[in-house]
Amino acid sequence: MSPSNKMAKILLAEDEVNIASFIERGLTEFDHELRTASNGAEAWEILQQEPFDLLLLDVIMPGMNGLELCAAYRASFGYNSPVIMLTALGTTEDIVKGLEAGADDYLSKPFSFRELEARIGALLRRPRIEQTPDAQLSCDDLRIDPSGRRAFRGSKQIDLTVREYRLLEYLLANQGSTVSRPDIIRNVWDKEADRNMNIVDVYVNYLRTKIDKDFKRKLIHTVPGLGYRLEE
Repeated sequence: MSPSNKMAKILLAEDEVNIASFIERGLTEFDHELRTASNGAEAWEILQQEPFDLLLLDVIMPGMNGLELCAAYRASFGYNSPVIMLTALGTTEDIVKGLEAGADDYLSKPFSFRELEARIGALLRRPRIEQTPDAQLSCDDLRIDPSGRRAFRGSKQIDLTVREYRLLEYLLANQGSTVSRPDIIRNVWDKEADRNMNIVDVYVNYLRTKIDKDFKRKLIHTVPGLGYRLEE
């Protein structure tokens, strides 16, 4: 059994045969169900036919690369299943491109299987927000469209980055309750609380600028010494 204590159905898109074989052996050993694709186009065809709990996408693939595949998947299927990018490109710019395409995490090659399984486990443990027509996330005149990662206040569409969207989604799912900075780190960044907590304040300010600044009714509230709360 994997350290995540949860078996998952995983799609691996990787054109390097040795790396794909290495990952496949490890994941099946930990009881995960795995489908593999040797390029982005093949992976996209598979995604049209069946759902997955998690995607592992190589960035550099022939035809449709991992960034294009991730963006297409997010546009069509939303954000409920996490995506990990596998990349030989380890610069900050490359990482940002992956995150902005809709990835939840990344691993720079070469990596150990233990590290990959730890990342998978962290993402599978993250609470999922069910996205159903009967349970739309909204507060006052603010609502989000999970299928397109869009937010609206009234009739005005608000463009959000991937991280801003996930933060807003988490606040909406917990509206009326105070959430602490460590709670936000664990559920939005998928990391433990050793990350600098200031990053939470920075992104809350980004959100406030976009969804509160130009509107009379403010929805994001600071709870001194505790965290933040979203409510009417």
